Amino acid sequence: MRQFESDVEAANALATSYEQLKAEISKVIVGQEEVVRLLLTSIFAQGHCLLVGVPGLAKTLLVQTIASALELSFNRIQFTPDLMPSDIVGAETLDKDRNFQFLKGAIFANIILADEINRTPPKTQAALLESMQEYAVTIAGKKYELPRPFFVLATQNPIEQEGTYPLPEAQLDRFMFNIELDYPSYQAEVDIVKNTTGGERKEVNEVLSSEDLIYFQSLIRKVTVADNVIEYAVKLVHKTRPNTDLASTEANQYLEWGAGPRASQYLILGAKCNALLHGKYSPDIEDVQAVALAILRHRIVRNFKAEAEGITVASIVERML
Repeated sequence: MRQFESDVEAANALATSYEQLKAEISKVIVGQEEVVRLLLTSIFAQGHCLLVGVPGLAKTLLVQTIASALELSFNRIQFTPDLMPSDIVGAETLDKDRNFQFLKGAIFANIILADEINRTPPKTQAALLESMQEYAVTIAGKKYELPRPFFVLATQNPIEQEGTYPLPEAQLDRFMFNIELDYPSYQAEVDIVKNTTGGERKEVNEVLSSEDLIYFQSLIRKVTVADNVIEYAVKLVHKTRPNTDLASTEANQYLEWGAGPRASQYLILGAKCNALLHGKYSPDIEDVQAVALAILRHRIVRNFKAEAEGITVASIVERML
């Protein structure tokens, strides 16, 4: 692990590493700059992500590329209707001497890609979500710690709803970010086709070790935040809660219910991280706004009036900002 003489030197090194990471990822992933920014922000801020996008937008490749650039172990779990909790966390089995032995499941890695998480029943979803919260799994009364750092990046397909089990709001709340992936632009798709239909394969170089990453995560937690920035973040969350003292007009008109206190915590944590990644030593209101939509998108629920009028969650949050 690299040694730094001061937190300022470490903060500068983090900003430099962030630019190097983006450069390595761009060797394989064309475009998607905003998605890459939010994914890296969540990793440095120790948060989990929900990626929502139609099939074929390179979600798996993106996560694999980030894992390679960060010297992290990676496992992909394809969620299906018949997937059992033991397939994820592991199970105890009898060895040849008739002794119980714990066989680790796929969850024992630094980065877990939970592909199509809404295709598996709630019992199996709960097994994954417990590990996200506790950073450990419990089998037959015994606790097993998961490797650190640990991230869950779950994907959802928004267009195929038949045979799916949507995540309840309480479980969605455990994801720091909800990131929507859109189709690439025309020019980006031309570049994708050029890069992926030839014989050459781009190598991604490792930028940070897992020890460096853990150090930078603790550095972000130490960043000081001005009171006015904290008050702005908390007030923004309160604006989303209909029929309360600080509720916005949009919340009262279009929302069934708003975000909880975890949203306020994530707004400040995300703002701290966004500031350091872009060369600042303390976040301002713009840093809160830079992460607000991805944090609030899955924590506020529209009412019937909003759905009938075609008012999107994104447009509601934009008005509040």
